[in-house]
Amino acid sequence: MKGVEIIREIEREEIEKLKTELKKELPEIHVGDTIKVGVKIIESGKERIQPYEGTVIAKRNGGINETITVRRVFQGVGVERVFLLHSPRLANIKIIRRGKVRRAKLYYLRDRVGKATRIKQRFDRTL
Repeated sequence: MKGVEIIREIEREEIEKLKTELKKELPEIHVGDTIKVGVKIIESGKERIQPYEGTVIAKRNGGINETITVRRVFQGVGVERVFLLHSPRLANIKIIRRGKVRRAKLYYLRDRVGKATRIKQRFDRTL
């Protein structure tokens, strides 16, 4: 377990250095929410923001390594992307609708198609 302790100590030092670079304006994201993520893409020297809209099926808290997994269906094929929340490639995150779920991970949505993938809307949380 010595290796794990060394890694955690290095991470703690790096987080202290990067406190100013951690994003503070992130919205409160929950599993089940439908969100639109603006991803910075550089093509032939030009930078643009490409939106990626989908449902949050997993969230992993880890300080600077905090990630969310967003799933969408594109042309009949399920596509999942993992986003590092404090990455400089993330331009913005907008919450489209809140989802009412009872699980921490929604991996069961991978096996479902069409209307079976719907998630009830939650109205007690603000956008």
